[in-house]
Amino acid sequence: MRRLADLPVLVILLGIAALSMLLPWGHAVILGQHGIARSFLYSLLLLLVLAAILGIATSGYRPRNPARSHLVALAGAYLLLPLVLGLPMMQPGAGGYRFSDVWFEMLSAMTTTGAPMFAPWELPPTLHLWRAQVGWMGGFFTIVMAISVLAPLNLGGSEVISGRTPGRGAQGASQIIQIADPGERMLRFATMVLPVYGGMTLLLWLGLILAGEDNLTALCHAMGTLSTSGLSPIGGLAEGKAGWLAEFLIFLFLIPALSRRPLHHAIGLQRDQRLSRDPELRLAAVILLGVATLLLLRHWIAAIELGSGEDFGAALKAGWGGLFMTMSFLTTNGFESAYWRAAEDWSGLGRAGLVLWGLAVMGGGIATTAGGVKLLRMHVLIRHNIQELDRLVHPSVVPKSVSAMGTVARGGATMAWLFFLTFTLAIAAAMAALTLAGETFDTALVLALATLTNTGALAHQVAGMPVDYGALNESTRVILGAAMIVGRLETLAILALLAPDSWRS
Repeated sequence: MRRLADLPVLVILLGIAALSMLLPWGHAVILGQHGIARSFLYSLLLLLVLAAILGIATSGYRPRNPARSHLVALAGAYLLLPLVLGLPMMQPGAGGYRFSDVWFEMLSAMTTTGAPMFAPWELPPTLHLWRAQVGWMGGFFTIVMAISVLAPLNLGGSEVISGRTPGRGAQGASQIIQIADPGERMLRFATMVLPVYGGMTLLLWLGLILAGEDNLTALCHAMGTLSTSGLSPIGGLAEGKAGWLAEFLIFLFLIPALSRRPLHHAIGLQRDQRLSRDPELRLAAVILLGVATLLLLRHWIAAIELGSGEDFGAALKAGWGGLFMTMSFLTTNGFESAYWRAAEDWSGLGRAGLVLWGLAVMGGGIATTAGGVKLLRMHVLIRHNIQELDRLVHPSVVPKSVSAMGTVARGGATMAWLFFLTFTLAIAAAMAALTLAGETFDTALVLALATLTNTGALAHQVAGMPVDYGALNESTRVILGAAMIVGRLETLAILALLAPDSWRS
């Protein structure tokens, strides 16, 4: 085990990607789809041999700059692994899908964006399982890397708590990074996170089956929930058999995407504060109740004008649909409630796309599978704005800044504003590139927000102009792929990787 941990991170990930193909291989064998089974088996053997060769060739490699090697491995995983993970789908026995389609599908799954290239009926059951599994593994990889790589380097939201320069690490972190090999750190935290992450997935899977859902659909929805990829083999929750109970279970299991605290408490990383005092969860509660109430009032007022405002059953459905959609897009999951459409039929109003855009931009908790700006940064910016308003009234007041750890360092608000600014610039850059690639302004805006927030379902929530990812041209797909990687890595991590100081030994 020690020798495996000494290997470069990308070699370890290549071996894990190969072994992960055992599940779809077994599934295809059980269903009698021997062509698909052979495609996964041959890809598995090929990748294992390649991983062994690379492992032998790089067994003595030691990076001169460990901190930079962490970030390079993280970026390299999103650049290279989608090519590897899509290898079985390109085999003739599995359908022989085009390289560009498979690459985009695997990248959107691994980054937990959930921007499907294929309609549900275009893929066999085993490939639906594989796509959901890749999204699930992408969510697990995101959590492990956030804890083992980004947090010691003051990235991924940790810079808000410490207030230190992103990419340079906190005091004492440099010794940890130099002593502990990246593979060893990842292995240690992976063994801590996997039982909780996998156990919650298994529990939700069983709950969905008991609620009346099919086995494969329940498993894919469970994986899509815990990873916040939102991938579904049947086109969404509205097409399922479990109804409201399935949505309620998924709502509960989306709560860990609102804050890192539940997971950190479960694995023993942090026990110094009650969850009720977590600023991310408290801000999320305010957003959930406030936005859901406004959405319900919006539909109810319109229904009263149509003469159907006394239908309290429809009002309850509209209220639940708004609450679920608020949770789904705040966590950048993207599952759509069946009652969301019922609310539209009741009131006659179109989709509140702008509200969902804003929720996705805010995003979930730091060090979770959610994308967006993240709730902790929003909390710090809100608190900072309140303090500035207080100073207008009382210029001599001494400002206080409170975060999840108790007291935020003096530069915490600056770091949060810096990320918000760079995130906004990334949206502008993605929109400019998409318009140059031939997309209209409205489509470019929707696609930029969907990919940079890792919420692929945003493209389907625009009234009158839902976007079909499969119909996009090749240049647009490349731009969206880059935006998905930027959204998952976050802009500050990319700037830290490109900074000249990170290249010095």
